[in-house]
Amino acid sequence: MKRILVTGGCGFIGRHVVQELVEHGYAVCILDALLEQVHGSEAISLPAGADLIKGDVRDRDVVAEALQGVDATIHLAAEVGVGQSMYEIARYVGANDLGTATLLEALIKHPVERIVVASSMSVYGEGLYATPGGRRVDNARRQASDVKSGQWNPLSADESLSPLPTDEEKPVDLASIYALTKYAQERAVLIFGDAYGVDAVALRLFNVFGAGQALSNPYTGVLANFASRLANGQRPMIFEDGEQKRDFVHVRDVARAFRLALEQRQARGHVINIGSGRAYAISEVARMLADAMGVPEQLPDILGKARAGDIRNCFADISKARELLGFEPQHRLEDSLDEFVAWVRNTVAIDRGADMKRELEERGLVS
Repeated sequence: MKRILVTGGCGFIGRHVVQELVEHGYAVCILDALLEQVHGSEAISLPAGADLIKGDVRDRDVVAEALQGVDATIHLAAEVGVGQSMYEIARYVGANDLGTATLLEALIKHPVERIVVASSMSVYGEGLYATPGGRRVDNARRQASDVKSGQWNPLSADESLSPLPTDEEKPVDLASIYALTKYAQERAVLIFGDAYGVDAVALRLFNVFGAGQALSNPYTGVLANFASRLANGQRPMIFEDGEQKRDFVHVRDVARAFRLALEQRQARGHVINIGSGRAYAISEVARMLADAMGVPEQLPDILGKARAGDIRNCFADISKARELLGFEPQHRLEDSLDEFVAWVRNTVAIDRGADMKRELEERGLVS
């Protein structure tokens, strides 16, 4: 039986990854700092076959302890969220980049067969676009002056652009500190793998949703933020005009993708998108969730303002995941909301959305 170290294995995605691994016959060691912003005061329950070491991935000694007898590593430990990264810069760089560096240094003395790191769709900045004539545009970026005037969509030489599924060939364009740290994580892991002969894979995750999200953390996923607002009788807050498009992928699909990335030899050395391959307007998602929660009258609060670091459209081309991993999403957003809502109704959700908005505005990060 192979033993896998999962850093951040008590987090939202981590718990599902651990469950997936245990169900497929792996032994699992979890390293997690159990941060209050993510976990609150919740009790941590682990599946049989998983052990927990509480500690920070930046602690050399605890990382070395966690790597004892390990055959492979899934590296999920990270601070998450675009907005907060723009003012808690040292926190994000420290946890994400220094944490990854500490893990990689430990792997020199405690080598493993494979490491899979969680990257993010945020590294793309704007997604892929096409001009009216069909020309591919992979460097679209919005101008601050245009956004302030309410021109939400990026332009190319004053031509309107249509969003396309974003593939891994699109160059990165780092629009936030969070994106910068995630790109540094994936590149460090791939460089390390090449230098030390360790199979290395980076999965660029799109918007992950499902039971277990931190409903009281306003910097977590969009769907969790909306659910927290609705559960407290508040309208979901949406920046800009609500027509920005994202890809929502179920956490169980993501967990399966991590297992496949451990198992499929041909994935070595690759960066791979993990999404649903579908595009959803954010306002549409808010209305779908309100309907599922039985409060269709709670229409989204469209703010008409933009956050620094936000992009307009990005959704996944998952052709590479299909080819290299045999990955196929099994849980569509529209078919999974009832299950998500049932979980929300049995979970304490403290709405901190207004606090998040105020913190960003006080720092001039909303325009």
